[in-house]
Formats: sequence, structure tokens, C-alpha cells
Amino acid sequence: MKTAKYLKTLACCVVLLAVALPGKAQLIPNTYINVDWQMGVPLDNGLADKTSGWGMNFEGGYFVTPAITVGPFLSYQTNLESIDRQTLDLGDGAALTTNQKHALFQLPFGVASRYNWLTDSIFQPYVGMKLGASYAELSSYYYVVRQYTETWGFYLSPEVGVSIFPRPDYRMGIHVALYYSYATNEGDVLVYRVNNLNNFGLRVGISF
Repeated sequence: MKTAKYLKTLACCVVLLAVALPGKAQLIPNTYINVDWQMGVPLDNGLADKTSGWGMNFEGGYFVTPAITVGPFLSYQTNLESIDRQTLDLGDGAALTTNQKHALFQLPFGVASRYNWLTDSIFQPYVGMKLGASYAELSSYYYVVRQYTETWGFYLSPEVGVSIFPRPDYRMGIHVALYYSYATNEGDVLVYRVNNLNNFGLRVGISF
């Protein structure tokens, strides 16, 4: 998808910029930036329920207090699933016999907040919450045809993680997090119905 390609290009640019930064430098004082690879596990979403590593997460935050950060986030996740050949009853006497490939593309964005501990140590754990909007694209591919639905919803995602800085005086480290997400997106594709989107997963990336 074009959106995913653009986000991957952005991720490469951010990583190159991070590598080029001096040891103690930050783009803006009292901030953090994370760029993560993301693995998503759908929870009975009704479409494309296979675990996928086709995702990324971008976020940043400002330390409004020594422990609390607030800032923007944007992430994306694509899940795919192959459906064996079957006959679908489309109603009004219409039917379709075909195999399919289902795709679920999610693009949430909004505000991320965190409560951080041990901000001067090598291991800096936190708990966080993301709130915002969620764009989702529900697709079914069969033969040379693609049928899809676009939908919007409200997004909520609690998260627990840790940033690891091997050298505390060098603001470049590793970020690891576990998350759960819930979005109110609803939509139909062929005979398939999506009623809310639930996922959990893993994020691993860089923090600076």
C-alpha cells in the first residue's frame, strides 16, 4: 500500500537522523522520540486474523514533569489472511465462488502519554496510554478484483515498556513495549463483518 511505503521512507529518514546526532544531543530539549518495528496479533477482528510483523510505530513526547511525557504518535499495521476456495451467498440469488486474500490495514494516530520511572538510569520503564483516531481499510482480493471498505473510529491503547540506554550520557538506546489496542471501527466486505478492532502486540525499536 502506498501509505505504508511512505511511512517506511519516513522511518528510514528518522533512523538516519538519529544516528547522525551527537551523543548528548536531542532534537528538542526534554523530549524523547521512538521509531519501532511492530508486530500485531488480531483478537477476533472478523477479517485477516493472522499475526503480522508488517507494522511500525512513531512517537515523541515532551517531559511536562520529570516523570510525565505527552506528545503525538502515529502507527500502522497490516494483517493478511488467505481464504480457501468457497462459495459466498451475496443475497438476491447472487453467489461468488473463489479463493481470497483478506487484508486489514490500520492507521491510528493521536496523543501519547507516559508515566516514566528511573529516568536517569540505564533501564527506564514506563506505562503509557495512546488516544486518538483510527483509519482502517478492509479489503478482499479475488481474481483480479479488490473489494474494500474504508472506516474511521476512536482509538485507545494502553502500553507498558522500557527504554534501555547502555550509556546514560549517550541519548541513543533500545525501546521495547507490549501493547493492547481497541478501536471502534466497523464495516462490511462481501459477507464479512468487522465490529470493532482489538489487537495486542510487541514493539521493538530505537529511542533517542
